[in-house]
Amino acid sequence: MTALSTRLNSSTDSLLRFAMRADAILTGLAGIAGLPLAGWLAVSGTTTAFEYSTSALFIVYGGVVFGLAALPSVKMPGIAVIVANVVYAVAAVVLVISNVFALTTLGVVLTLATGVYTLVFAELQYQGLRRIKS
Repeated sequence: MTALSTRLNSSTDSLLRFAMRADAILTGLAGIAGLPLAGWLAVSGTTTAFEYSTSALFIVYGGVVFGLAALPSVKMPGIAVIVANVVYAVAAVVLVISNVFALTTLGVVLTLATGVYTLVFAELQYQGLRRIKS
């Protein structure tokens, strides 16, 4: 029992693991919820195919990140997830600015909200990464 409590107390990667798992679960659930709602979400100015693709991407991303969070060392996977989250947030802003889709106000709000969501998780994951002792 002492060895277990020592391991738990000396762990420095628990915040990063937690943030990666939470990100994976919430993103995967958003993807699962998005599949049956793709037609409704397309009212925001995108297409139904785009919404199905995005939902499928969220499900795959969630599964991959959840798997990465289970690795013995999460430092390098954590960096990759942080970068992916920042890239997604930038892509969300570019999608709004570039007018690829004629987004409605709802579409702009939802797209930028997903960007903010990913930046919040990127920050939480970054804080977890900083706590890891080399």
